[in-house]
Amino acid sequence: MEQSHFSLANMWAQGDVVTRGVAIALLLMSIASWYVIVTRALRQMRQRRMAQSATAEFWHAQSFSAGLHLLDGDRESNPFRHLAEEARDAVAHHRDSQDDLHGQLALTDWVTSCLKRAIDESVERMQSGLSILASVGSTAPFVGLLGTVWGIFHALISIGFSGQASIDKVAGPVGEALIMTAFGLVVAIPAVLGYNALTRGNNALLGRINRFAHDLHAYFVTGAPVVRPENNGKPVLTTVRSQQQVG
Repeated sequence: MEQSHFSLANMWAQGDVVTRGVAIALLLMSIASWYVIVTRALRQMRQRRMAQSATAEFWHAQSFSAGLHLLDGDRESNPFRHLAEEARDAVAHHRDSQDDLHGQLALTDWVTSCLKRAIDESVERMQSGLSILASVGSTAPFVGLLGTVWGIFHALISIGFSGQASIDKVAGPVGEALIMTAFGLVVAIPAVLGYNALTRGNNALLGRINRFAHDLHAYFVTGAPVVRPENNGKPVLTTVRSQQQVG
């Protein structure tokens, strides 16, 4: 038997709609998983640098606005900038909403709620795409197994019609069918490893986000300077603690 009979091109040529469909499905699953792995890994690397900047530079700034300028990116890409702006906006909103229900809440509770919501939004963005890796990692081996079972079924039917069951007649078709199982594992293993690595990195990053949020809460609730509306053309500088007492 010629070597080309055992090639992937020969398996594709002899395969039917189901075999080719399974092969295409595995290829698409592999492309999707690698896309998620690469893009999320790059984003996680950028966010680790952002976390370093938030912990090493932000709190050494001379003012909150100066520290905010040290945080690269925008609210969507930088979870630390999102937290900082959310805390600032929460304090301003609480100050300007003394006559509605927001103003009836304690400042510490309102800031905590806003920071918690910002953390949840950041976690959702960090975990986007991981469900694809989980799905690929759990289903790709079974998709490959489906192709193997279907290929062996057709190989045995072909052997039965030919009436030849020698090893050289059986090895080729059955071996080509078993390749589909290997394809399924090749697709599933990187997806599982990528999912575990990205999840571990997200958990470490989430710890830094929680610590940064705790520091922001302490900064704004225990007396951070806030510029109030202008009075006779001059801004009035007050503190969060005094605002809470007046409210």
